[in-house]
Amino acid sequence: MWYVQGRRQGNENVNSDNGAIIRLYSKQILELAANIPRIGRLENCDASAKVRSPLCGSTVTVDIVVEDGVITGFAQDVRACALGQASASVVAANVIGRSRSEIEQVRLELREMLEAGGAVPSPPFEQLALLQPARDYRNRHASIQLVLDALVQALGKLEPQTVA
Repeated sequence: MWYVQGRRQGNENVNSDNGAIIRLYSKQILELAANIPRIGRLENCDASAKVRSPLCGSTVTVDIVVEDGVITGFAQDVRACALGQASASVVAANVIGRSRSEIEQVRLELREMLEAGGAVPSPPFEQLALLQPARDYRNRHASIQLVLDALVQALGKLEPQTVA
């Protein structure tokens, strides 16, 4: 590919492309992706779910233990891009002690933040705000949401009285 005065033929300005990529894959995103907590599988879990994004092929498998309506055990196997990994990192760091309704709420808040320019997810998941630059990249949304989709699916496999 050849360049003419800072432009690639048929593409946006090279400098603005690089700026967008730098914002999308910020140092904080890459740090989260490199340090995902609760990686692995739980042997004696109450429920598991594996979710795959058909668009990019990313997958997340979650295992959960639930007691008295809250998540008390969590592990995940994450095969996703840095954005999906960063999302999984934030969720894993904050999932213990959360109820089904809290997980469903943060899932909705994340979706609204990405798709409709909604507010940042509520605490303790506010660090998902680092993914705001991905709003303009709809093809990345599914990967970012995988961990929460898998959690909701796993929670849905449990008896209603088990989860609140």
